[in-house]
Amino acid sequence: MVTREEGRLIAVVGGSGFVGRHTVRALARRGFRVRAVVRRPDLAGHLQPMGSVGQIHAVQGNVRYPDSIARALEGVDGVVNLVGVLAKSGAQTFDSIHVAGARTVARAAREAGARRLVHVSAIGASTNSAGQYGRTKAQGEAAVLEAFPEAIILRPSVIFGPEDSLFNRFAAMARAAPVLPLVGGRTRFQPVYVGDVATAIANICEGAGKPGTIYELGGPEVLTFRALLDRVQEHAGRARPYFPLPFWLAKLLAALTAPLPNAIRPLTVDQVRMLQSDNVVSEAAAKEGRTLQGLGVQGPHAIDTIVPSYLESYRAKGQYSHYRG
Repeated sequence: MVTREEGRLIAVVGGSGFVGRHTVRALARRGFRVRAVVRRPDLAGHLQPMGSVGQIHAVQGNVRYPDSIARALEGVDGVVNLVGVLAKSGAQTFDSIHVAGARTVARAAREAGARRLVHVSAIGASTNSAGQYGRTKAQGEAAVLEAFPEAIILRPSVIFGPEDSLFNRFAAMARAAPVLPLVGGRTRFQPVYVGDVATAIANICEGAGKPGTIYELGGPEVLTFRALLDRVQEHAGRARPYFPLPFWLAKLLAALTAPLPNAIRPLTVDQVRMLQSDNVVSEAAAKEGRTLQGLGVQGPHAIDTIVPSYLESYRAKGQYSHYRG
């Protein structure tokens, strides 16, 4: 079916990642042409079946190399920047990705004549944040608005959905470990479904949202970290006891595991610092309509409507666990 958006070209920087693939799919369904800007286009073939023949294609671009981004954004109508890191690794540092990289994308979008720029940041972005992640996210937002004042910035809470690094990670720990470490059990989160974030982005590309505005995205439930882990165990069919860790001890253990690869580290010191602050939509954003609903996403998905389908594999009998016998 041809839509009013047929032919318009949107570049999704970081299009092959977790949020990226859902965003690419949402845009393709609206009739946009999608250019996925990724470091390794040869590894982005999974995106093409999400649209019609020729509707989606991947090009090389790395936010640490401005010339590559400038080439990748030539001729686009809109840009979505999803690039971010949860922990530094080699040249992929918080400053190089969240600040310099964000500035690079915004400047390239402006020079390319893009009409819209969506920059995805995170709740907790603040120059006063205890963690470098939150501070650099805030600095990146400022850099984006300086280069592209009409940009719309999205600050989601923790994002869940198939292949996420939230529920899947803790479900894997509950399957393998005899106990689960509990750091900051009272810290509050407002998990938001990745499909709802992608819908909000697609809506913005169609004209939703107020230019130059920061929106905060959260789901329908606010949970403490302990309640979130309870939900993980419930849907993964596990019942591990918790081992409470005070923040000082969690930071010490995170520092001792620093030499290990990020993929197997439970938490970094910076992530422990971020766990000391709530990760929920602010009262100001809710009052002013700077939320999912303000971007046309009504009735966001609850955890229990999505998570059980992909945590079933962590049960003792996997997807067969609900069969008798």
